[in-house]
Amino acid sequence: MAKKNFEEIRGITDPILEGISNGWITLNAGDYTQSATLEADVAIIGTGAGGGVTAEILAKAGLKVLLIEEGPLKSTNDFKMDEREAYKDLYQENAGRMSKDGAMSILQGRCVGGTTVINWTSSFRTPEQTLQYWSDEFKTEGVSKEEMAPWFDKMEKRLNIAPWAFPANENNAVLMRGADALDISWKAIPRNVAGCWNLGYCGTGCPTNAKQSMLVTTIPGAMNDGSQLLYSARAERLIIEDDKVTGIEITALDKSYRPTGIKLTVKAPTVVLSAGGINGPAMMLRSEAPDPKGLVGKRTFFHPTIFSFAEFEQEINPYYGAPQAIYSDHFQWETVDGPVGYKLEVPPLHPGLTSALLMGHGESHFDDIRKLPNMNGMISLLRDGFNEESIGGTIELASDGSAIIDYPFTDYLWEGVKRTHLTMAEIQFAAGAKSVKPAHVDAKFETSWEASKAAINELSYEACRALVGSAHVMGGMAMGEDLDRCVVNSQGKYHYLDNLYVIDGSIFPTSIGANPQLSIYGMACRLATGLAVKLTGKTPA
Repeated sequence: MAKKNFEEIRGITDPILEGISNGWITLNAGDYTQSATLEADVAIIGTGAGGGVTAEILAKAGLKVLLIEEGPLKSTNDFKMDEREAYKDLYQENAGRMSKDGAMSILQGRCVGGTTVINWTSSFRTPEQTLQYWSDEFKTEGVSKEEMAPWFDKMEKRLNIAPWAFPANENNAVLMRGADALDISWKAIPRNVAGCWNLGYCGTGCPTNAKQSMLVTTIPGAMNDGSQLLYSARAERLIIEDDKVTGIEITALDKSYRPTGIKLTVKAPTVVLSAGGINGPAMMLRSEAPDPKGLVGKRTFFHPTIFSFAEFEQEINPYYGAPQAIYSDHFQWETVDGPVGYKLEVPPLHPGLTSALLMGHGESHFDDIRKLPNMNGMISLLRDGFNEESIGGTIELASDGSAIIDYPFTDYLWEGVKRTHLTMAEIQFAAGAKSVKPAHVDAKFETSWEASKAAINELSYEACRALVGSAHVMGGMAMGEDLDRCVVNSQGKYHYLDNLYVIDGSIFPTSIGANPQLSIYGMACRLATGLAVKLTGKTPA
């Protein structure tokens, strides 16, 4: 089907193609045949939640902004609800990014718009308990619940964030029914959508522009105000002289995301690092940035995510409808720094993703995947970073300079994994499941809560046996005024370089305890507005 006809059938236009036709300057680094130098007032490395919001605010303040993105420029007409294409084109390492020991898989975006293009739209304000913990432990300033409220208000309006007002799909309804049966509290999830078609394939890029990602909101806003975009451009290292960044070394990538051999240089008096909690610290390490306390890449957090699957008599069709509509924080804040708390949600179960999540192989795996139309998935997100036994991971460098994620699981976390397996199984049976299986290599479907409880209590909890994943990368460059624990101040400036600002999830001193995109939006709005005032002397409109 021709692209034009596909647009006509959907009744929408592609805002990226429309913008380019109206004169946007988008530069594909892979098209360069010789070295070149690009200049701007502000260079922003990364185009996700932090970089996208920052770009729009600085551009509206009259600054010449250059956005730099390692991934490709894909837009509405490229999104075909096809897992094979999406994982290859839109995700870090083809959706195969893993921790050093292979015990945790990490889903993270690599495209213009970053992870906001492929997330499941859940949008929560940073919990008050988290903000208070940061203030108490890391001496953060200006980020109390009351001080952050206007920034969250602003971004919720900008991105149309509101609790999902429509009936939950059957996959989410399982959590709702089971929680009700056990007197467990739950609420509707706020989503950043406008005119959602309820297709369910948010993780492959929204083909209707309903998801209010950076790709269709702040990046077009920044481009309409004169920003430029350089994509397929890997920021290798910062050029540092004395206490300033004087340039950024860029490697151009081809359509297969391999280096073309061409090197570009970006020069800007102000640099914003918004490359995320893995790639950002890795670039700082490659750059040998000043770090007297050795803190860069330390205290990296992931909300380690645990899975449980349930088979029902009725159809669930877990691949259709708003992927996440219901959540429970019932087990999240029983204590702040005691046993690990966790948030309960459900994931969409698309065939490709589910085939990996179910683990196993051969005939038994085939039998499990055949249950997919009648299957519910449930996840728990562990709130890491609030206890001395949960200090997070470390970003290291491989011999080629790429990032390695070392995230050792402690007994403290394994206790939380087991506890959440028990919680989820009980909820799924309470909702009417005929059988339940925790995502563990030694587990099988059990047909009663009593049998499931006994089986879970016999499982061995160690690396690569229980399935652990993550789509939430936080920390690695902690924000705060305590120089013994933090490398970025409460205004986003790197403590040891005069013109480098870090605006993304890497500055969070712990995990959030909630899906982090709105936390990043609100923090970026606050920090970018302050930076605009500093650079121009004016408050952006």
